[in-house]
This record gives sequence, C-alpha cells and structure tokens, in this order.
Amino acid sequence: MGMEDEVVELCRELIRIDTSNAGDNAGPGERAAAEYVAEKLEGAGIKTTILESDSKRASVIARIEGEEPSRDALLLHGHLDVVPARASDWTHDPFGGEIADGCVWGRGAVDMKDMDAMILASVLDRARTGRKPKRDVVLAFLADEEAGGAYGAHWLVDNHPGLFEGCTEAVGEVGGFSLTVPGDRRLYLIETAEKGLAWMRLKAVGTAGHGSMIHDDNAVTELAKAVARIGEHRFPIRLTPTVRRFLEQACEAYGIEFDPKDPEACLPHLGTLARMIGATLRSTLNPTRLDAGYKANVIPQHAEAQVDGRFLPGYEKEFFETVDALLGEKVQREFVHYDIAVETPYEGDLVGAMEEALIWADPGAIPVPYCLSAGTDAKSFATLGMRCYGFAPLKLPADLDFSGMFHGVDERVPVDGLRFGVRVLDRFLDNA
Repeated sequence: MGMEDEVVELCRELIRIDTSNAGDNAGPGERAAAEYVAEKLEGAGIKTTILESDSKRASVIARIEGEEPSRDALLLHGHLDVVPARASDWTHDPFGGEIADGCVWGRGAVDMKDMDAMILASVLDRARTGRKPKRDVVLAFLADEEAGGAYGAHWLVDNHPGLFEGCTEAVGEVGGFSLTVPGDRRLYLIETAEKGLAWMRLKAVGTAGHGSMIHDDNAVTELAKAVARIGEHRFPIRLTPTVRRFLEQACEAYGIEFDPKDPEACLPHLGTLARMIGATLRSTLNPTRLDAGYKANVIPQHAEAQVDGRFLPGYEKEFFETVDALLGEKVQREFVHYDIAVETPYEGDLVGAMEEALIWADPGAIPVPYCLSAGTDAKSFATLGMRCYGFAPLKLPADLDFSGMFHGVDERVPVDGLRFGVRVLDRFLDNA
C-alpha cells in the first residue's frame, strides 16, 4: 500500500478507536490508540516507548535518526484524544471512520487523527524504503490535549524532559490548511502563535436566608452582576506581530488595503474563518457555567460561575488586571486551568522548508503565519525552549467550513486533503 492510500486507512482506523476525553479522567483513555500506534511503528522497526501518566492515559514516544544526527532535533507531535461526540447528532457514526462525499467522517478527523495518520504514513513509508529525515526526529503521540495536557504533554515535560533532548523546534496541529482566495490561489495558514488560556472559577459568598425576605447580601446577585460585566466586556484590539502580518498578506491576496486603524474590515472576506481570526485581534472572556442554590425559596450562601478567558501573547498582565476590575471586591477567582500564550517569529530554515513543500505541492500556495485563538500542546513544549509551529497541511475545498469542523457535529476531512497533506509533510521532512 502506498503512502497516500495508507494515510487514509490509518486515519479511519484511528477514528474507530474511541479516545473521548471529557476532562474527567474517567473515559476510555488513550491506551488502545497508543498501542495501535506503537504496533505500527514497531512493525516497521522503530523502537517506541509507551508512558502512562494514569490508568489508560498513555502517550507514545519514538526517536528516528536523521541524515545529520549532529544537528538539533525536530519534534513532531500529535494528540490521540478527542472531544466526546453524540452519535444521534451525526450524519455518520462519529467513531465509524466512514468515507462519504469524498471525506473521512468521524470525531478526530481534523482534530487531530488526520495529522497523526500523516505522521505515521510518512514515517512508515520512510522506514520501509530506507529514507531518513534530514535530522533526528522525535515523534510524540500524546494523551489529554483536549483537557489541557495534564496527563499528556505537560506530564511528559515535567517528568520525562530527557525524551526531548536536543529538540529545538516542534511541529504540531492546526496549521498548514488552505483558504481559497481570488485568482485560484490559496493562503496556507502556518501557526506561529497561540492565545493564552485562563479557565476561571468565580466565587461569591453572601448570607444565607429565606427567599421571602429583603436581602442585601445575596451571593447570587453579586455573582450575576460580575458575570454580566465580564460577558459584556470587549477588550481593545491589539495587533500582535503574527496577526498583523497575516492581515496584511490576506488583504493583499484579496486586493484590498490593510487599514491598521480598522483591522476588522478584512474579516468579512475570510468567510467562516473570520470567527477564528477575529478572536485573535483581542483577548476574550466568555462566561460558560453558573451554579448556585438548591431551592427556590432559599437564598444560598455560595454562588459560582466559570469563565473561558483567552489572552493575546504579550498582553497577559493587561488581561488579568481587567478581569479583577470587572469582578469587583465581592467576587473572587481561581484557576480551573491556566496555560501560557506563545508566539515565535515566522522566519528561519524550518519555515522555509514548510513554504517550499507547500509551493511544491500547490503552485498557487501563499504561505502565511497566523495566531490560533485556542491552544495546543505547543504550550508545553515551548517551556522547554522549543520554537513551536502548527503545520498539519491540508488543501481544502473552498466551501468547507474548516474551523467549524473542530469539536463540531459531522467532523470530516477530505480524502484528497489527506493525500495532499502526507505528500507535503513527507517533502517537509526531506528538508526540515
């Protein structure tokens, strides 16, 4: 089986292994998928290590020698877990890996078992044909990314940093995908930045009492006022280097002038991708949960809410100062989960190898950097000093709502996109 056929089958088989992660450490885990990956690699003569941070929370690590082992190593990483899916909502079984309408359907098709399959297909083909990458490559197939990586990348970085010895650059998910622009050309968005993450629990404490009486110390009231302030707040636009460069190149591709005083003017041209890009122009706060009381006529002593906060690289201090001002004196916050923002320059030989591979496969390619509004395991590897990029190449149909595929119902990836992606990734490894 050739590499382009194998990537499709690998993606389908990985989807069929349910690795749903609801963030409670009580799901199926990644052990079965980790064993599948390890078996494939070991069968091609590549030594692997499976490390389990908790019951069934398994990650796979392997190291491949390159043509120039004296050079710094490259990390290729992908996560094996997926967010949950309810089959009754889907057109096709979310864990069936079915092919329909030219796509592979299923949970993880774009997030990110497609990239896992691309890495595997390229590496397996290289092992069979004796083709080495240009430099040493460390492979990491990881647990728990969808819940922040505490049982996956963070755990490995904290407990087994030696596995990544010599790695100065890392390549992972949510980058290298195409956006069709006028002139039969395509922007290929390479991730060079990610917003920081602050999932927060807000707490208010008041005086319990009878719901029929006048009550001036109501925890629910104080919490509700703070949640409303947070939900209605709009941070100012802050153009980070990555976002500014993306908007400038996108405007050029669409034949419009970039206006730094009104950078949002470009967004309507981006179609459904505007949601993702628009969220990288400013930090954001979104209330997501409320919890208070236990009976209609009882004023509770405690009230809680949860908020999803995302801050731009370089603006963490401004973000938390704003949050605290919005909360006021009577509401306190604590982290449910926190992680850093990252940004790395769009320059150097590794970026050049990405660009060359894309243009080789698609002469209409225009590679551009962009900032991801969410986060990936890159945050963990950045703490080891690696420059981190998102590069899971896909040539996509112009009408596909790609950003809507992430965590969405009817997640799917075009078969042709997978074939394109493995060609590009394999070419990239020749020159990276």
